[in-house]
Amino acid sequence: MSNTDIIIVGAPRSGTNMLRDALTSFDGVCTWPCDEINYIWRHGNVRYPSDEIPSQRATPAIKTYIQRQFDNIRGTYDANVVVEKTCANSLRVPFVDAVLPDAKYIFIYRDGIDATGSAKERWTAKLDIPYILEKVRFVPKTDLPYYGLRYFWARIYRLLSRDKRLAFWGPALDGMQNILQNHTLNEVCALQWQRCVDNAEKAFSDMPAEKVVRVRYEDFVRQPVAELTRILEFIGKGVDPEKIAKAVDGVSPRSLGKGRKALGEQEVANLEALVGETLKRYDYL
Repeated sequence: MSNTDIIIVGAPRSGTNMLRDALTSFDGVCTWPCDEINYIWRHGNVRYPSDEIPSQRATPAIKTYIQRQFDNIRGTYDANVVVEKTCANSLRVPFVDAVLPDAKYIFIYRDGIDATGSAKERWTAKLDIPYILEKVRFVPKTDLPYYGLRYFWARIYRLLSRDKRLAFWGPALDGMQNILQNHTLNEVCALQWQRCVDNAEKAFSDMPAEKVVRVRYEDFVRQPVAELTRILEFIGKGVDPEKIAKAVDGVSPRSLGKGRKALGEQEVANLEALVGETLKRYDYL
């Protein structure tokens, strides 16, 4: 199999980690030894006000830098397939495609209300030092002062905030400050989900069909072997059926409906009214 870059695209709390971990359990498939590499994707655009970075900002220098990071990780693990999952890429697929024109995409989507119920917990999470240290290794050195100050502010904000939330978490939308000022935290999470899904769908609708495979989270957790087999066929990687079954041994549907239940009926109704158009498009409403 020739060298291949696979980009997993999905809103936060939509199974992107689960899918990445299953794929990278196979020989010849690798990823970075940390959760996401948004720092690498934003290098050269570090002060751009959101993660919705337009394709024209993928300058030759930025393309070269990011492509080199993919080559480096491929060489480090002696792999021919690099799988990358950064949720913010949902907002800027055309930018990603300008950087990696030969990449293939796995678009995984989930019931936005369930995803919202799960994402809210991350906005109010406590400090996780090991998690931070894993990611810091891959921050471009010239960008470290910017991110250091930004992270410090996020933690200070959490201490002062009435609802004990971070100043920011997850994909940064255009107009994010206005959204944070005018919506509840649940609504912010729902709007993040909606923008991620809408932006990704718009980008993929303009791409050749052979570049993207769509995966419904609910289908994957109910039929993980069949869905992972379908994804591997799309990638063009042959894997023994027993290894496929082992890769998804821990996958289960136990989280289905958990977010909706945690939010309660009234809040679910409010959120369905807010992002109902997108929920309907994916048959979640």
